[in-house]
Amino acid sequence: MNSSADIKKSHLIRGIGVIGGALLVLNGMVGSGIFALPPIVAAKAGILSPWLFLATSVLFMTVVLVFAELSSYFRESGGPVLYATTAFGPLVGFSTGWIYYISRAVALAANSHVMAIYLGALWPWFGTSVGRLAVIVTIIGGLTVVNVLGVKSGLRALTYFSLLKVLPLIVMIILGLQYFSPELVVPSDLPSIDDLGGTVLLLLYAFIGFETVLITAGETEKPRSTIPRTMILTVIATGILYFFIMLVYNLVLPGVADPDATLVEVGRVLLGPVGVVAITLTAIFSIGGSLSSMMLAGPRLTFALAEHKLLPNWFKRVHERYSSPANSIMFLGGMALVIAMSGSFIQLAIATSLARLISFIVCIAALPVIRRRADKEAIAHAYRLSGGYTIPATAFILCLWVVAQSAIDSWLIVGGLLILGLIPYFLTQRRNRKLDATANSQAQ
Repeated sequence: MNSSADIKKSHLIRGIGVIGGALLVLNGMVGSGIFALPPIVAAKAGILSPWLFLATSVLFMTVVLVFAELSSYFRESGGPVLYATTAFGPLVGFSTGWIYYISRAVALAANSHVMAIYLGALWPWFGTSVGRLAVIVTIIGGLTVVNVLGVKSGLRALTYFSLLKVLPLIVMIILGLQYFSPELVVPSDLPSIDDLGGTVLLLLYAFIGFETVLITAGETEKPRSTIPRTMILTVIATGILYFFIMLVYNLVLPGVADPDATLVEVGRVLLGPVGVVAITLTAIFSIGGSLSSMMLAGPRLTFALAEHKLLPNWFKRVHERYSSPANSIMFLGGMALVIAMSGSFIQLAIATSLARLISFIVCIAALPVIRRRADKEAIAHAYRLSGGYTIPATAFILCLWVVAQSAIDSWLIVGGLLILGLIPYFLTQRRNRKLDATANSQAQ
C-alpha cells in the first residue's frame, strides 16, 4: 500500500533481513534502562517484580500487535511518519514524525553522556569534562561515519554490540539461578504494591523502542512479512529476558531496597571484582547497542519526511557510493552532538518517552483508516489482527493512561519542540506551492 502515488522511489538497499530486524528491536528496547530499573522496581514490588515485568510485557504486546498489522500494509521507510501521513494527512504526519525524531536525537545525546559515566567508573579520566567530551564526540562522530558507509556497516556495528551485551546477561542469569529458592519465587505472603500505576509506568518505558525496525522498512527484505514476525518474536524474547534478570536480582540480593544496588552489585556477589567489571562493560556495550540502533534508524525519519515532501529535498539525498541517506545521517549526528555538548538535554530526555507515546496513540488511531483504504493486494499481504478492534482499543487506552501520568513540564517541552519543527515544515510547504504554481504556469 503506497501512502501517496507521487512518493519518489528511493535508492536505499534492502539489506536488513530477519536477524538485522531483530537486532534493531532488541537494541531499541534493551539499553541503559534494564541496568537502572531492578533496584527501583524491587523496592516497589519486592518478589512480585519479575512477574510484574512479565505481566507488563503481555499488556504492552497489544501495542506491538497493532504496529505489526500497520507495518504489513507498507514497504516504505518511515514508520510513524508513514502511518500518520497516510491516515490523517501531511500536517499530522509531519508532527508525529518530528516529535518522534526529536526524541531520538535527545536520547542519542543523553545515552552518550551515560556511556561516559560508565566509562568513568573504569577509568576516572572519562569522568572529567575533557574526557566526557572526548567520549561524546568519538561515539556520535564514529557512529555517524559508520552509518554513512552504508546500512550493512551499521548492522555490523549493531551485531557486535548486541553480542557483547546479551551474552554476559545470559551468563549472569545462569550463575544467578543457583540461588533459586521456591519461597523467593512464589512466597506464601505476597507483598503489597503501594504505587502500582507508577511501577507499571516505569516498566512500560523499558519496552518502548521496539518500533525502531519500522523506520527502516524501506531497507528491509520482504518488510510486510519480515517486520511483523521479527517484532513480535523479539519483544516476547526481550520480555522473558527481563523476567529472568529481575528474578536473578531478587534471588541474589533478596530483600535489598538500596537504590544503588544495581546489576553491578549482582555481578559483585556472583564473581567478585571480575563480576563488577563484567557487568559494567556489559552496561557500556548495552548503551552502545542502543546508540547504534538510534543512529541507524533515526535518519530514516527525516529521509521519509523529505520523501513525503514535508522537509527539504536535501534530507532525502542518497550517497552515490554507499547508498545511505548520508545527509540525514550527518544532520542527526550534528544535532545530537550539539545537544550533548550543550548539556541542555537532561530535561529534554524526560520528555522523550512522552513524545513516543503520543506517536503511538496517533498510529493506533490510524489503523482503522488504513484498513478501510487498503487495496486488495495490501489486504492480501496484511497481518490482520483477530478480534476486530479489541486489541487496538486496549492498546489505545493503555497509551492514554501512560500519557496521563506525565508531568506538565514534559508536555511543555514536547509542545515547544513541535512548534520549532513546524517552522521548516511550513517553509517547505510554501516552497512546494510555489514550485507547483510555476510548473502549472509553464504547462499552460
